Amino acid sequence: MAVSPEVFLQMGREVLAQQAFSRLLGAELAALAPGQVELQLPLRDDLLQQNGFAHGGVVSYLADNALTYAGGTAMQVPVVTSEFKINYVRPAVGERLIARAEAQAVSKTQAVCRCEVYAVKDGAEKLCALAQGTIVRLAQD
Repeated sequence: MAVSPEVFLQMGREVLAQQAFSRLLGAELAALAPGQVELQLPLRDDLLQQNGFAHGGVVSYLADNALTYAGGTAMQVPVVTSEFKINYVRPAVGERLIARAEAQAVSKTQAVCRCEVYAVKDGAEKLCALAQGTIVRLAQD
């Protein structure tokens, strides 16, 4: 039985609410569909580095979590990140970060996903990072 887009998004938000670190940072799930996600993070002073940019670890967190949502919803099983790579292409300056990720290649055991992270300043989005990762089925020991 197919789940409505609204119910699917709500289920994703419930998962995010269970992640203490995501709650600590203030992450928000803006959109979710099988294999696609938009995760947002309002920037606060305590998330910035000494030059006023979003800290690289914050940008990396957002990319990693978006990649995992994309892979997990594409595979529709519990998953974890096996590996990911990130390229920072410009300082993340603004009021908010937006990560958009999509599953590119999906099998029963893994999904390879791509993510773009944007910094939003005065309503304009600027690409600040690109990431790619492999998301794998969570092993049941």
